[in-house]
Amino acid sequence: MSEELGKIEKPPVEDFKSGRKLYFVPLIYPGKDAEDEFVERCDNYWEQVSDHIKDLELKLGNVKNIYHEFMPMGDEEALNNIEHLNKKSCQIIRSRVDNGAMMEVTEAEDLLTEFMDWSRCLAIGLQNREVFAKVYGFFQEASKNRNEHIARKIDETLGQDESGILFMREGHQIQFSSDIEIFYISPPALDEIKRWLRSKETADSAPETGKSDQ
Repeated sequence: MSEELGKIEKPPVEDFKSGRKLYFVPLIYPGKDAEDEFVERCDNYWEQVSDHIKDLELKLGNVKNIYHEFMPMGDEEALNNIEHLNKKSCQIIRSRVDNGAMMEVTEAEDLLTEFMDWSRCLAIGLQNREVFAKVYGFFQEASKNRNEHIARKIDETLGQDESGILFMREGHQIQFSSDIEIFYISPPALDEIKRWLRSKETADSAPETGKSDQ
């Protein structure tokens, strides 16, 4: 009997029990004035994230280190700030801190504020092309320095055979240490949110039709 070609078998999760592991959780925030439909999808997303992490912990051991973008502080101060951003993600983090996990200081405040300031400059809509090129160059450099700091922080604090969680937006472009196995937490609710946002964006940008001039 010939061997079946083109079929790639994924190794079972248990094969990664040894070595350093990092669970990457994309940050999704509903915002204060979000529509009920979006809030419901976000709540569903965080419930699925929680279930996914619990399943990984049962197979690979409890999480030891927690990293969260925009947090240049640790311990209770970081937890309080995260709770203001999103209570659902904070519940996931707090339950693990209560179980012995460490809330790490993930960001350097000077690098974070520089990154955010250049982001704000780009967000206002620059008209001069030369000015835009300069500001975008500064933004890229700040983003690179910030990413390198976060990667270095994770590398320095995540021990051998330990598991950590990184809460961060997608598209971060961080280059993690080659010996850290990355687990991308992507439950079905994440795709549902993305489809809903695309549909909403399409509907909002579509020209109004069917109205006659008065």
